[in-house]
Amino acid sequence: MSGPQRWDPARYAENARFVADLGQPVLELLAPQPGERILDLGCGDGALTRTLVARGCKVVGVDSSPEQIAAAQALGLDARVMAGEELAFDGEFDAVFSNAALHWMPDADRVLEGVARALRPGGRFVAECGGDGCVETIHGALIAGLDARGLDGRAASPWYFPTVVDYAARLARAGFEVPEIRLFPRPTPLPGALGGWLATFAESFTRVLPPEQRAGFLAEVEQRVRPTLCDAGGRWTADYVRLRFRAVRTT
Repeated sequence: MSGPQRWDPARYAENARFVADLGQPVLELLAPQPGERILDLGCGDGALTRTLVARGCKVVGVDSSPEQIAAAQALGLDARVMAGEELAFDGEFDAVFSNAALHWMPDADRVLEGVARALRPGGRFVAECGGDGCVETIHGALIAGLDARGLDGRAASPWYFPTVVDYAARLARAGFEVPEIRLFPRPTPLPGALGGWLATFAESFTRVLPPEQRAGFLAEVEQRVRPTLCDAGGRWTADYVRLRFRAVRTT
């Protein structure tokens, strides 16, 4: 029932710039070295891709959104339209890096097969994504709102938020050793009202509704979660949980 998410670079920059800003710890876990060839999987508009290039790396960014890739190319980056499930590389990279993208790729095994194939033997895969329990309050309200309208809210969800056990097992099956993987809460202040976040990230839920019902649905979701996620001063905090890992290709 869910459809592909549409990404608007301007809207993303306004409502979700914190995604790249909060990607610095996983970038440090990658520990990129000058001259390394790195694949940025789910590069978006290229904010972190550009950081890797500035560190002297040779970087290819891929993303399924033509609009985001156009924004990355406008920065002078080597960025290509390519879904994570369709990686077309063979032994080309020293590392694959991904920030806040893997949870948009529900066919995780296919993604990991492509990542392993893209890496040279001994290459590393370093990533952070939404993990088990991520945005649980918001996610639950979106699902409940559709269910109340006689729709299947769970089927409209585009997200895959894995546990440590689940994802570590998938990495192992794809030929990786996993020296580091952890799940941790990261409550994240939003730059504005929750409506901006919903407009940016919740299209898969609103798309199943007639256009005239969408604004009311999102307003209802915002009101449902306000007591939990909005403080007395009107400041919103999303209940993010992150899965961060470093894996090494062994086969």
